[in-house]
Amino acid sequence: MRISVVVLTYNWPEALELVLRALAKQTELPFEVIVTDDGSRQDTRALLERMAADYPVRLVHVWQPDDGARMSRARNRAIAAAQGDYVILLDGDMVAERHFVADHHRFAWRGCFVQGSRVLTDAEATRRVLEQGAELPGFFDRGIERRRHTLRLPWLAHLYARPGTKRRGIKSCNMAFWRDDLLRLNGFNETMTGWGREDTELALRAFHAGLLRRDLRFSALATHLYHRTRKHVVDNPNDRVVEDTRTRRLVRCELGVDGHLAEFATPPEDMRAGTPDAPDSKLASSLGCLYAL
Repeated sequence: MRISVVVLTYNWPEALELVLRALAKQTELPFEVIVTDDGSRQDTRALLERMAADYPVRLVHVWQPDDGARMSRARNRAIAAAQGDYVILLDGDMVAERHFVADHHRFAWRGCFVQGSRVLTDAEATRRVLEQGAELPGFFDRGIERRRHTLRLPWLAHLYARPGTKRRGIKSCNMAFWRDDLLRLNGFNETMTGWGREDTELALRAFHAGLLRRDLRFSALATHLYHRTRKHVVDNPNDRVVEDTRTRRLVRCELGVDGHLAEFATPPEDMRAGTPDAPDSKLASSLGCLYAL
């Protein structure tokens, strides 16, 4: 199966570079990495052009104008552009451990979506990583929360991955779906703008469609780089959309990924195409799979 990793970004190229470098060093390489951009400045594009020269897999940049926080629309455009059978959703401040893609592949079951976890870093730990090129924090390091998520224990991960319908802890910063399931749900609900809850609403519709959730614990590890958050917004209008979806048991949203399929009927350009000596993505993916074995 071909895996597309969708990385959502907005005006933080320093973090995005770490995210992309981590994905380039995976024991199992994805088929492609799609950076979906919610209106970043030119420095993000410049970073991608620089990294494309020796990136090991297909690298795509999908950009939309900056018109407020439109994460649902940005992710939907990437889903429409994806050439993979399976889509891993990752935020542009989430640095993956080297087995991240292989672990997601291992836990991909038909009829399920996967919810991953994350290690939280504080401002000082994030500064060390960004400015000093420090290694990602480990279990005993200072400046982290949820340190249990630094531990990769595949034998234990299977105990937590039993399919179910738990609704707490939904977060699209580390999440994965079969692409055809996302198309059936019509992707993220684009009526939801501003901060948060679009991932919860998508998960509700997935449950209504009969999909189950698998939790990835002690596997598919990723470290979240600190930044200020708006998660404590009071009277968030997106909460009312979630409640409407729950009450009406909706499966598809009206404004979703189907609005972008025509635009990406022809796959977007691989950014490596214009660079000399660009590696072949299929060969690189095959080598990554062999290395993982």
